[in-house]
Amino acid sequence: MADKPVHETLSEEEQQKILEKYDPESATRKVKGALGWIIFFGLLAFSIFQLYASITQSVPRQILLSIHLGFALSLIFLLFPARRKAGRKDRVAWYDVILAIISVGIGAYWPLMIETIVNRVGTLTTLDLTVGTLAVLLTLEATRRAVGLPITIIALLFMAYAYFGPSMPGFLAHRGLNFESLINTMFFTSQGILGTPLYVSATFIFLFLLFGAFLVKTGVGQYFNDLALSIAGRRIGGPAKVAIFSSALQGTISGSSVANVVTSGSFTIPMMKKLGYRKEFAGAVEAAASTGGQIMPPVMGAAAFLMVEFIGITYWEIAKAAAIPAILYFSGIWIMTHFEAKRVGLKGLSKEEMPDRKEVLGKIYLLLPILLIIILLMTGVSVMRAALWSIIGTIVVSAIRKSTRIGFKQMVEALVDGARTALSVAAATASAGIIVGVVTKTGLGLKLANGLVGLANEQLLLTLFFTMLTSIVLGMGSPTTANYVITSTIAAPAIILLGVPALSAHMFVFYFGIVADITPPVALAAFAASGVSGGEPIRTGVNASKLAIAAFIIPYMFVLSPELLMIDTTVPYLIWMVFTAFTGMIGIGAGIIGFWYRKLYWFERIIAVVAGLMLMYPEGMSDIIGLVLFVAMIATQMFTKNKGKYKLAES
Repeated sequence: MADKPVHETLSEEEQQKILEKYDPESATRKVKGALGWIIFFGLLAFSIFQLYASITQSVPRQILLSIHLGFALSLIFLLFPARRKAGRKDRVAWYDVILAIISVGIGAYWPLMIETIVNRVGTLTTLDLTVGTLAVLLTLEATRRAVGLPITIIALLFMAYAYFGPSMPGFLAHRGLNFESLINTMFFTSQGILGTPLYVSATFIFLFLLFGAFLVKTGVGQYFNDLALSIAGRRIGGPAKVAIFSSALQGTISGSSVANVVTSGSFTIPMMKKLGYRKEFAGAVEAAASTGGQIMPPVMGAAAFLMVEFIGITYWEIAKAAAIPAILYFSGIWIMTHFEAKRVGLKGLSKEEMPDRKEVLGKIYLLLPILLIIILLMTGVSVMRAALWSIIGTIVVSAIRKSTRIGFKQMVEALVDGARTALSVAAATASAGIIVGVVTKTGLGLKLANGLVGLANEQLLLTLFFTMLTSIVLGMGSPTTANYVITSTIAAPAIILLGVPALSAHMFVFYFGIVADITPPVALAAFAASGVSGGEPIRTGVNASKLAIAAFIIPYMFVLSPELLMIDTTVPYLIWMVFTAFTGMIGIGAGIIGFWYRKLYWFERIIAVVAGLMLMYPEGMSDIIGLVLFVAMIATQMFTKNKGKYKLAES
């Protein structure tokens, strides 16, 4: 894309082009006419059904999941073309209409046949086998279209493993499943497509996506930008800090790193470039910050809701555990952008470029629904009820001002937008169910966990390193949800075998699945940011990985010291850990950027990084050594800096 003038933001059309290029979830048809209305009312009906099921909680689980799957598959075939670059985007191919009709039949099969299916208990008729086979094939094809090829290939490989079990080498060998048993597991039990991942999609995730869609209708996205400008705009390197703050808030309403990059970045990246940041650095700041939106409570990425079911704890416990690591993550990016701005000599925005502070504070009420959801989760309200009340709260709060008021038309649009966003999540979780089904049926998870521990010679740090690599590789091009399902069933058990708490192990793989979005060579969030900034994609990804260095360190910290996740800790110890970790991030940030109070020599950069790592390692002696080095570095710089040129900066 040609470089744009730095004072301009991207148009909606340009944003959409970047989204379609880097985010399969956004590459949909724009169908008009009668079929367009069918799609519109199909999406609306999808949301209404999900709300009815959530409010009444009277729909049996398998029927709920079957209908959820039927809605998702049929709408995906109507909205997502078989090939993204082929054909006209305003027409639906005849074969996709047929696939959509078949998908409706698949969704209706369980509701119509539930009594006979239950009575047969695993014995399949020819019709069962046909429907089950079609359900598997259509789920895989819908996933390929709406999510991407990587997760589809992985699901196919797992099914092949289940079928060819006796032919597998060594410890991977198992009895194997014949074709009928495989289809039975995949569609007629709670271990396959209609399993836990899809259940989470049909309950928790869908409602939070609706919540995000309703928040968007209030104009909260732009308000996040204005609020971030008011807080950080005039500080040194202001626009970069605005990007960090805004993206952390945007993560509340967007579960996609790429979508977050494009929507928030179209506003912040041109500002950063105008101030003087390099294209690659500007894109990297936005990519790193936007990716962190998925780990920021109270509303985290979709995979966090899967964690509720997989570990068996409340969502509030997960959100609470994620709070300090998320703050450290964004603090790390903030620190490094600050040092980069100091190194280059960049200032903040002028007073004229700032929004009206009174106007911004006058709309602070737009944050009340987010505060409401925190209060509800803290007081023990279920995740589903909390989401429902927060949707209602959003509608009520929006009525305070005419400019933010949600009318009937906006409510309908929010219901449609929420359902549209949920399609790719439903497809990903349905395919993830295939993987979970194979792992459960064959015992593959325990085998691979034992193999991973054996490969690492039962050394925890080495096991963590291998797990990190697995999570990042699997996350390249795959959504975080699918990545988490795979790594939580394969890699997390290996960490747990070595005595690590389940929450720490699952958070570890969750973090690195997210970091894959900014880790070259396949760094979708960084590539999308380069599309906005005009920078070089790989270089943007490398810069983003450097800025997000905290995300590569913090997971090791909370595995080695689970107290960071507020597991069995005391307040004084927690405060000390946060202090040393934050201080450590300052040292690491200064070492990586090469600037602190003044430009650092190469050996000072090494000392700064070593001091930072020692402070971040959760152990008494390392903290003392790190603090001594840290204080020595500050003292050295204070005595040697050119006071006429370098001044202690306001953070």
